[in-house]
Amino acid sequence: MYVDAYEISGGSSAKGGFELRNRVNRVVLIGTGAVGSSYAFAMLNQGVAEELVLIDLNKEKSEGDAMDLNHGMPFAPSPTKIWFGGYADCGDADIVVICAGANQKPGETRLDLVEKNANIFKGIVGDVMSSGFDGIFIVATNPVDILTYAVRKYSGLPKERVIGSGTILDTARFRFLLGDYFNIDTRNVHAYIIGEHGDTELPVWSHADIGGKPIKTIIEEREDYKQEDLDNIFINVRDAAYHIIQRKGATYYGIAMGLVRLTKAILQNENSILTVSAYLDGEYGQSDIYIGVPAIVNRGGIREVLEFELSKEEQEQFQHSVQVLKKVMEPVFSS
Repeated sequence: MYVDAYEISGGSSAKGGFELRNRVNRVVLIGTGAVGSSYAFAMLNQGVAEELVLIDLNKEKSEGDAMDLNHGMPFAPSPTKIWFGGYADCGDADIVVICAGANQKPGETRLDLVEKNANIFKGIVGDVMSSGFDGIFIVATNPVDILTYAVRKYSGLPKERVIGSGTILDTARFRFLLGDYFNIDTRNVHAYIIGEHGDTELPVWSHADIGGKPIKTIIEEREDYKQEDLDNIFINVRDAAYHIIQRKGATYYGIAMGLVRLTKAILQNENSILTVSAYLDGEYGQSDIYIGVPAIVNRGGIREVLEFELSKEEQEQFQHSVQVLKKVMEPVFSS
């Protein structure tokens, strides 16, 4: 199933530098557990790609997902070809999204998962690259920062084409709770969570605003708003996954929608600013690490990492987050 699309051409043409060609956006999803199947459902509902391939060790479950999703096609905003496939389908893919791996269990931190999931990823990435894949990886499996680093190491792809979901969900949770607190549409709240997607993440209060007005200024001007409340909001953001896992066993709807947002930013060349897990090469004074930071995302992957001018406290917290990740990574990638 192909659609007509314009693509920028290096040479001149009757279309003013654009060539009309037939192309199709193909996304391959590896891992159709709770997160993966929720992502597939959200992809279909938003009509983001023309082709969606499902890959999982549980063939029957994934085949069932493909059938079920296809039966909803008459209600989708646009056609999507969906099927259960194999790693050979990655060769023509624009994006491969990895949701496979061991899940976080009650009482377990995301960092506890690193060794077992790193071993799983080595095989997955090897199979994907054997297909001739030359697109963009999106990594969602936890611990996402470390596993995104692993995907780049195992794939050999450029740093800008290996992206982790990072703190995209944490930032969404942050904006939702702030919007609820100030009674403002969450889409008009501009605030970021950066650092590890986990216990050492931090809020960037120095760059948090509502409609352009700094939240710190709002707190100073209004007696009914308190810094203590804001501190509790961040704690609820940081610990949200634990509360959800305790109640329903896993988190998947929020992260699935975040992954679709990231996928859309790439396929539609949006140049959107998202707090993804990006490779740092001197930014924020750090290097050789994947960690959640605001970055400009487009068809080429990560166009640029945005460097906020952090407060002294935020700098120290961010450095601590980096060191925690590096300490966990060292025994896994030192050999």
